[in-house]
Amino acid sequence: MSEPAPAPQTAAQLIVGYFRDFGVLRETGREYWGIQIINFLDCTFYFAMLTIVTLFLSTDLGVSDEHAGYAVAFFTSAVTLLLTFSGVMTDWLGIRTSLRVTMGSMLVLRAAMVFVGLTPALPHRGWIATALLVLMAPFMAGIQTIFQAATQRYTAQRARSAGFNLWYLFMNIGAATGGAAVDIVRLKLKVANVHIFTMGVATAVLCLVFGELMVRREKQLRGAGEEPEPVSNGTGKRSPWRIFVEVVSERAFFRLLVLIALILGVRAVYTYLYLLMPKYWERTIGPDAAIGVLNMINPIGIVVGIILFIPFANRFKVFDLLVYGAMVSAFALFPMALPWQVYGGDIARSHYIMAILCMVIVTIGEVLWSPKLNEYTAAIAPKGQEGTYLGLSMIPWFLAKTLVSAFSGHMLTRWSPERVMVNGAEVPLKQALEQNQVPYWQSPAAMWLLLGAYAMVGCIIAVLLRNWLTRGAHWKPAPAAA
Repeated sequence: MSEPAPAPQTAAQLIVGYFRDFGVLRETGREYWGIQIINFLDCTFYFAMLTIVTLFLSTDLGVSDEHAGYAVAFFTSAVTLLLTFSGVMTDWLGIRTSLRVTMGSMLVLRAAMVFVGLTPALPHRGWIATALLVLMAPFMAGIQTIFQAATQRYTAQRARSAGFNLWYLFMNIGAATGGAAVDIVRLKLKVANVHIFTMGVATAVLCLVFGELMVRREKQLRGAGEEPEPVSNGTGKRSPWRIFVEVVSERAFFRLLVLIALILGVRAVYTYLYLLMPKYWERTIGPDAAIGVLNMINPIGIVVGIILFIPFANRFKVFDLLVYGAMVSAFALFPMALPWQVYGGDIARSHYIMAILCMVIVTIGEVLWSPKLNEYTAAIAPKGQEGTYLGLSMIPWFLAKTLVSAFSGHMLTRWSPERVMVNGAEVPLKQALEQNQVPYWQSPAAMWLLLGAYAMVGCIIAVLLRNWLTRGAHWKPAPAAA
């Protein structure tokens, strides 16, 4: 007689089980926890810097919106490109030496940025700061590679999944803390934006200290009874060029590129969070805008949302979650496209309401669709080519991020400048909006309407092409519904 099927677990039991799985991390040593402390500290600075960098370049150093956009474009593009090579350097130098080189270099560059920000008489400060920002790119890429390689190195096989999950949680907690740090520097301490880099100097010093105290060995951690993982000698493998040629000639890869192109408008929403929104909030809400708190909504919501959604994620079809979740993220821009008068009262309060609605909606959408993009990519890829597809799928995103960064300054100048012309005189944008002196199609609302419409149209086309985009996909069987 067959055994009875186990009783289905409730959502609460599944969530408790998710956290119980972290118990396997007791097998890890101090190296793993040292890396996660460094992960938290570095992410706190990185996300604070990303939130404030365009404001710092324009407000503190006086460069134009266009210059600031180009600077961030070079920086983020260089980080993405250099991730391709940073893994080789990490393997060559080892975890400990790589950590010393990257964090030591970041300490010097952040200290130099503080000097530039605190020296008004220094000529060409904007260009020097731009150069320092670009010089940070290889070390930003290097530290990301170190985190991933170290999480792999310092966890046993059965603890590895939990190890990477905890790494992701630490990263988002650091992002939330970085948002809080921005408002502490700007609103509580009321000091210049450059002191985010002062905080970065302190976090770099702490990272070096924790690295020296806690990251002592290089050997792969193995659990009881675990055999060494097999190492391929590469015999009989095809060349990378041949693999590339085969991949780009397949119809499945063309379908993947079409889908990625259709949702580029949605992926771009997440670049707006640090390229457009900080200046937009400061210019519509005021110089005391709590941009750090607003940017905290997303990482906190991601941590909570992913934990709560994990038990239910496999009950829905991958493509449905991907496309309809992307629609939710696209819709997040529309609250900011409404004329602020619909809320009545103070314009700052109105834009706070719109900003909070946007951040909550975009976070809900990200929880739904973002994890499913990799799952879709792996499902559409022919067997044995999943890794190649996942890697090549980043190329269109890299191009989109670069273009959005480059044009962000122009968009701000066109729709959300610091000052606008009213009756032949320049007045602050907020004042002109309060007095209803800015036509809708020249206001920030028009910018968000156009960007939101672009993102939404791509999602609608993806729904219409659903059967073609999912042709040949090999989905993992979904578990029985509870």
